[in-house]
Amino acid sequence: MANSNVVLHVADVHKRFGGLHALADIDLQVEEGKTHAIIGPNGAGKSTLLNVIIGKLAPTSGQVVFDGNMLTGRKPYQINQLGIARVFQTPEIFADLSVLHNVMIPAFAKRDGTFTLNMLRSLDSETTIRQEAEHMLEDVGMLNRRDMHAGSLSRGDKRRMELAMCLIQHPRLLLLDEPTAGMSRHDTNTTIELLKKIKERGMTKVIIEHDMHVVFSLADKISVLAQGRIIADGSPDEVRGNPKVQEAYLGGAH
Repeated sequence: MANSNVVLHVADVHKRFGGLHALADIDLQVEEGKTHAIIGPNGAGKSTLLNVIIGKLAPTSGQVVFDGNMLTGRKPYQINQLGIARVFQTPEIFADLSVLHNVMIPAFAKRDGTFTLNMLRSLDSETTIRQEAEHMLEDVGMLNRRDMHAGSLSRGDKRRMELAMCLIQHPRLLLLDEPTAGMSRHDTNTTIELLKKIKERGMTKVIIEHDMHVVFSLADKISVLAQGRIIADGSPDEVRGNPKVQEAYLGGAH
C-alpha cells in the first residue's frame, strides 16, 4: 500500500511498442514536497515514463495515480488542471509575444480551462494576472526582460521564463524534463539555485536529468532506470554507491 504522503504513484506500469518492452514493472512513489530525480543512460525509458505520467502515452498495463485521482485515461489538459505542470526539454513558448505575456497566458488557461488568441486583447486589462506574472518573473530573475520578445531570449532565459509560466499555475507537482539541457555551466548553476528556492515552498518535483551535478544538487530521492526497469532507488548517497548503477552508467553508456 502506498504511504499516505505519496502524492504520485506509478503503479506496476508496463509500456510496449510492438515487440519492444520500453517500460517494465515500474513502481514509482513520489512523496509530497520532495524532489525526486529519475536518471538513467540514454534509451533507458525516461522520456517514455514521463509521457505516461502526463497522459501523452497510455501504458500497456498499470496505472498512474496523483493525489487519489487516476491519471491514466485523462487528457493532458485535464491532468494539468489537477495541478501538474511540466517544463519541456524544448521550451514551448509564444516567440512573437513579450516575456510578460508568455507568463500571463498559462494563468488564463488555468483559470478559464482554455486559452484562445482573442484573449490577447484582454491581456493588458488583467491587472491581477499581470501583477502575479511580474512577481513570478522577479522570482526567476527576469523582470528586467519582461518587454522583450520571448523568441530573442537565450536558451537559459527561455528555460527560466518557462519555469515562471509553470509557477504561475501554482502546481502541486512540477515535472522537469532535462531542465538544464544545452545550458552553460553558469546558467545551469543559476537554474539549480532557482529550483532550490522553489523547493522551500514545498512544491513536489520530478526531474528527469542526465547531468549528475544537477541531480546530486537537488534530489531527495533518485530512481535509476536502465533498459525500461528501475534498477535502484534511494537517497543520493545510496544511489551513488550502488554497483548496479555504476555498471549501468559505466558499462552501457557514458
